[in-house]
Amino acid sequence: MKAARFYDKGDIRIEDIPEPTVKPGTVGIKVAWCGICGTDLHEFMEGPIFIPPCGHPHPISGESAPVTMGHEFSGVVYAVGEGVNDIEVGQHVVVEPYIVADDVPTGPGDNYHLSKDMNFIGLGGRGGGLSEKIAVERRWVHPISNKIPLDQAALIEPLAVGYHAFIRSGAQKGDIALVGGGGPIGLLLSAVLKAKGITVIMTELSEKRKEKAKESGVADYILDPTKVDLNKEVMKITEDRGVDVSFECTSVNAVLDSLVELTKPAGSVVIVSIWSHPAKIDVHSVVMKELDVRGTIGYVNNHPETIKLVEDGLVDLEPFITQRIKLDDLVSKGFETLIHNNDSAVKIIVNPNL
Repeated sequence: MKAARFYDKGDIRIEDIPEPTVKPGTVGIKVAWCGICGTDLHEFMEGPIFIPPCGHPHPISGESAPVTMGHEFSGVVYAVGEGVNDIEVGQHVVVEPYIVADDVPTGPGDNYHLSKDMNFIGLGGRGGGLSEKIAVERRWVHPISNKIPLDQAALIEPLAVGYHAFIRSGAQKGDIALVGGGGPIGLLLSAVLKAKGITVIMTELSEKRKEKAKESGVADYILDPTKVDLNKEVMKITEDRGVDVSFECTSVNAVLDSLVELTKPAGSVVIVSIWSHPAKIDVHSVVMKELDVRGTIGYVNNHPETIKLVEDGLVDLEPFITQRIKLDDLVSKGFETLIHNNDSAVKIIVNPNL
């Protein structure tokens, strides 16, 4: 079967590899669509990061580069392994793409996403969604109904990132949130917040991203700090209280500074983006306002609730798909587009079986 294999920085190859073996306790999935994540892009431009370098196998998967990429994917079950009796051939599914140790509990309240040596399918090994087929442990396979088209279902994984960030924030219906950044995660997070009855103020510089936020309806207010007085506008919207909660989705220090300034006393600042460099924060303001500054990573038992939001029609994922390509065009039309035209591309999805 065809698969996109990461060898090293700037070196991703479309190769023929053996089909996966559907072992006991696993589910064989024919991949329908797989999204290209910002993490994948960072691997291509700067990696290996999450991907174990060649000759340095991951302690859980035992694999190192080259590995098959892709962790945001949907598909159709084509086989079930021995012992799997609650999934049927032909079902539509998405995958919660974790690699965790076998002895890590994954039930309610278990923070398996923070466990030692955690990694992701499609980065740390165990196949990936940028291939025709994959076999995944039953625990990580989530059925979806036909209410969600398979192309849109490829966005469930990044939407779950937004859902978990919402949970981490403690935001409640009727709150006002400030989302710093209108990239893919900022947009999908905003969609979750709107679905939960929260007023969303988004800050963004890019004209195309502002247009996407407007046309998708995920933000009530879209503010460009280069064109308006951000402090003045936010205080007007919140009647001089400040926002209840804010979300940093850019890894830009100026954005973090604004969130600290504009979040109300006793409010929460949630850092969603992955920072590759140290950040500075106004600790005096954090102390004097008793702000909670919280990190968030991935998701933890959030997929069922995330899927339900989409199945109930509270989140429409279609507006966020900006391009559909085949696997052979992954680098030329996928990664290159994201590198050189990132503002206009929200989510590029790939069909490995075209």
